[in-house]
Amino acid sequence: IIGQKWKLPIMWYLFDNNFTRYNELKRKVKCITNMMLTKSLKELKEHNLIIRIQYETIHPKVEYALTERGKALLPALNELSIWGEEQLKLDKSKSNF
Repeated sequence: IIGQKWKLPIMWYLFDNNFTRYNELKRKVKCITNMMLTKSLKELKEHNLIIRIQYETIHPKVEYALTERGKALLPALNELSIWGEEQLKLDKSKSNF
């Protein structure tokens, strides 16, 4: 569900910024192509990790946000990140001997 390269950066950005428009995501998630951003957003939506809100205005506006299911996943991912950083520190300290 979240194994693809771009999904986690998208989810982290949405976690920090709540409702976000497509072009803002495109600017903030470095080096992602339009095709990959669209594909990743579609897949995250299909798995109910994000919602897509479309506003019927003169200039159509679409925003994305994490669902409760998506928000519930982030603490576990944060713990994994902390563990990974600790492992990198251990590897560096071993290589100094």
